[in-house]
Parts: sequence; structure tokens; C-alpha cells
Amino acid sequence: MRTIYLLLLSLLIWNSSPAQQFYRVLNDTLARSPGDSRSVNIVDVNGDGWDDVFITNGPQGGENNMLFINNGDGTFTRIWNDTIVKDHSPSDGATFADVDNDGDLDCYVVTWYNQKNYFYLNNGDGTFTRPGIYPFELVNTYSETASWGDYDGNGWVDLYITNSAGNQKNLLYKNDGMNQGVMVFTKIDNQPPAAQAKTSRSANWVDVNNDGKPDLFVSHESNELNDLFINMGGGNFQQMSGDPLVTALASSISSSWGDVDNDGDMDVVIANSGNFQPQNNMLFLNNGDGSFTRVTTGDLVNDGGCSYGSTMYDMDNDGDLDIFITNGFCNGVIKNFYYRNEGNGIFVRDTTTFPDLTTPASYGVACGDLNNDGWPDVVVATCKNTSQSPNPVDLVYYSTPGTNHWLKVKLTGIVSNRSAIGARIKVKAMISGVPVWQTREVSSQTGYCGQNSLTQHFGLKDALIADSLIVYWPSGLITVLTGIAAGQTISITETSSSGVDLHKAGKAKVYPNPTSGRVTIVSEEKLPVPSSLFMTDVFGRNINFHTVSAAGNSLVLDLHGLAGGVYFLRSNEPGRDFNFRIVVI
Repeated sequence: MRTIYLLLLSLLIWNSSPAQQFYRVLNDTLARSPGDSRSVNIVDVNGDGWDDVFITNGPQGGENNMLFINNGDGTFTRIWNDTIVKDHSPSDGATFADVDNDGDLDCYVVTWYNQKNYFYLNNGDGTFTRPGIYPFELVNTYSETASWGDYDGNGWVDLYITNSAGNQKNLLYKNDGMNQGVMVFTKIDNQPPAAQAKTSRSANWVDVNNDGKPDLFVSHESNELNDLFINMGGGNFQQMSGDPLVTALASSISSSWGDVDNDGDMDVVIANSGNFQPQNNMLFLNNGDGSFTRVTTGDLVNDGGCSYGSTMYDMDNDGDLDIFITNGFCNGVIKNFYYRNEGNGIFVRDTTTFPDLTTPASYGVACGDLNNDGWPDVVVATCKNTSQSPNPVDLVYYSTPGTNHWLKVKLTGIVSNRSAIGARIKVKAMISGVPVWQTREVSSQTGYCGQNSLTQHFGLKDALIADSLIVYWPSGLITVLTGIAAGQTISITETSSSGVDLHKAGKAKVYPNPTSGRVTIVSEEKLPVPSSLFMTDVFGRNINFHTVSAAGNSLVLDLHGLAGGVYFLRSNEPGRDFNFRIVVI
């Protein structure tokens, strides 16, 4: 009887624990400024460590865009007089990155109705200047959105622009860096991403096959097949064919990429809409080799909806990515969708975590931590569902913190592009007693007309530390950290902390490091005898490994079968202080 009583008591305590919820912000200027809104970008434009919010407006006759500067206390100040909010154009998507590698975020805004697009350079203090000299400012287009990504790996972000009318050809501009203080951009016409004419909506630079090079996914409307262009290196692309990802007919508006099942590769959710004709959305799981399997069961892919925007984010800090999808241009009452990840890439529609997901019509959505409390906040750009409707206000949701732990990571590239677009971060923690690797990729476009914060967010649930953190920089450099306490934002500047370690006898090289199998250690002097070697994980637990060969100043070890993580190889041989850090992926 006592056992049953204690069990019931524990369940009562568990069920009464405060759960994370969202509440809608109503009184701040960010939530009280009406507009016919399209894109929402959560970005720190003035470099003060607090994310600001940029929202575009796009009615046919034109309307100024909106920039809200974070006051650092959960409130915002609207900027009225800066160049970036005075174009009075029919804007659609926007994308931010440090285009000139000078330490601040620049912005590209696209328009529709055969009008010019706008490029704004950050003056270093969150104010902007429009140069008006670059090739992508001098063409009139029917553009939907754009995305920055360094596809050729030269340390400068390139630009891809989607178009849905006119000649419908999308545009690719290669950034060749600075020449006498001016960036040099070359228009690329001879590659597949710039050769097709489709009704293109969204574009994402994302490494789908884990080869370190950003590929390009483009979503197409009008029941056209979507496209994935594989980066072959050397500035060349090859169009994927035959895979379920690119053979599923739908009218696709948005695509958002992330590792929803925590297996180390990028999966994708695609939001579809037939323009007042609901369509089911789609989820494709990466098979680990850049091919995909379509998910056909569950709420996420069977709910219908006139869906326009999407994003992936760990909304409840439990260690997996959830999905938020916006809806608009539908008949009847319109509601946005929130799907909670059950921990294995299976999604359940959640109608209670957000207070009210009703919308007049929604376009882009973006997530970030606007009040720096470690818990995600959400901003949704809302628009008129019909031309006769009044301009609505945008939807702003703040999170009420729960008990789960978190970690945020801010990257600065040095050899890579300064805003670290394309960098991949892997974090390992013991979540509910199980080692879990989470993966994030820094992106300038996380869904149609949406850009999440460039500060990467990891939910850790009950973990108090992340035992391993690995950054794969676009340059190929790798940074490894261990034992990072939860509940903080860490800033990492591009360096390589693996590949060379020191021991008492001199320098030694470890390669390949990270490794997925064998590792070779070569020293300037004789290494310890194999029988004196032992390996531990970050918790100090002994790990079994196999010595393949040992001869003088060379050791070859077989690490096949080890779970991914950071390990330490040591020796108890007298007189030799031997300690190597080895990363297994």
C-alpha cells in the first residue's frame, strides 16, 4: 500500500510541475504595428547581443517595411527614419548575413510586381545605407525570397533569388570578395539552379549529404516538382532526379530543414498551398546518404491547410526540433499549426501550448530568444486574406519558461564567412539518461519569408551540461569543446582545436580527427607502449578500443563501434604524460 501511495504522490507532483506555455504579446510596439506583412527576420542588427526584428510589408501599391530594435527588456523601439524602412515598395522575402565580412549583418529585400530589389549595407551600428551599385539591385523582377550561402567556399556569402513570374528564372550571384573597397559579384547563368523557369517560392542552402558543401533546395508553386541541386564542388551543381523528395507533386511554398530525429543529417518539412485550396504538407527524412524517405502517416502530413511559412525550433527545450507552420489565403477560420516532436521525429499537433493560433492570414514565421531567457519566442508576419481586409498586426508569442535546460551558441567566422552561414554545430548531452546528439546548421533563410536567429539554440531537457560540442566550419576547420554548462550563451570564434595536441615528449599529430573509424597517432619521439594506454569518455568512464599496430613513433587505433563524442587517450607509463583528445563522429 505504501508503494502505491508513493507512486501516486510522485505522479501528482510530476503532473503539477509547471509546464512551458506561450502567451501572446499585445501591448508592445512590435505587436501593435499593423501592416500587410510578408517576411519576418530575427537578427541582431546592432551587435548588442539582443535580437531585433525586421518585418517586410508587400501590398501592390507599396508599403514601408518595419525594423524593431530590442531594448533589452523584452520591449522594442520601432525605427522610422532609417533607409531600410523607407523604400515604400511591395516587399516579399528578406535575408540577412554579413555580406562584406565587416562584423555586422547586411540585408537583401526582394519585391514583386516587376520592381527592383533592395540591398542594404549595415553601417556598423544597426543603421543602413543602400549602395545602389550591385547587379542584384539593378534588375526588375517578380521575386519571392532570397538566401545567402557560401556555395564555393571562398569565405564570402553568395546570393540566390527565387522568382515566380516574368521569365521565372531564378538568379544566382557569386560573391568574389572585395576589390578596392567594393564587393565584386558575378552573375552565374551556366549552372542548373539558374537555368530553370518555374514558379519558385522558397530556397534553402543546406548540406543534405554531409560532405561539407551547401546544396540548394528550391520549393515551387503551381504543382510543380521541387528541386534539389547537389553541390559538386568547384562551383558546379548537379540536379537530383528520381528521389521521392523531387518527385512529389505539390504546390509548395516553404521548406524548412533540420535534424528532426537526431540522427546527424538534415530532414525537411515542406508547406503546401493551392491558393484557397488546402493541400497536405510533406515531411521527408534523410536516409543518411542524401536520399530521402517520405513520411505518410501522422498529423503533420495529413492536416491539410493553405500553408505558406514554416520553421523548425525546439520550442519546449526537450532536445528535439518542433515545427510551426503558418496558413493564409484560405476560406473560413484560419489557424496556424504547431506540431510537437515526440522525440523520434514523430509529430503530434498541439493545440494547447499556444493560447490562440487563429490568424487573419499568415506568411513568414521566425524564432529566437527575444528576451534572452533561454526560451524560444515566435513572431509571425500576418497579412490581409483579401484585398478588402484591413491591415492586421503581427503575431508575437513569448514563452513562459519551464524547467528544461538549454544552451545557445553564437558563431563568428574568420576563415569562413563572418556570420558563419553554413556552419554546422553538434551538441551531445545525456538527456533522460540517454546520450543524444543534436545538430544545427546556421542559415540565412529558415523557411519561406522567414529567418530564425543566427544564435543557435539547443534544448537539453534534464541535462546540466553538454559533454561535447563540435563546430564544423564552412572552411573545413573544426572546433571542439567539452563540459559546457547549461543555461548560457557561448560565443565561439573560428579556430581549430583538434588535430594537434601536446604531450611531454614533444608534438604529435592525430589524424583523421574527427574520425569515424581508425585513427593514427604519429609523434616526434617514441610513443608509450600500447599496454599502458587507456581511453575514457568525458565522464571519466573507461572505453574499450583496439590497437591495430604500434611501431616506434606511430600508433594506429581502431575506434569502430564507439558512439560519437569526445574521448581522451592517456598512458599510465611512468615518465610519459600522454593525453590526446579524439573526436568520434
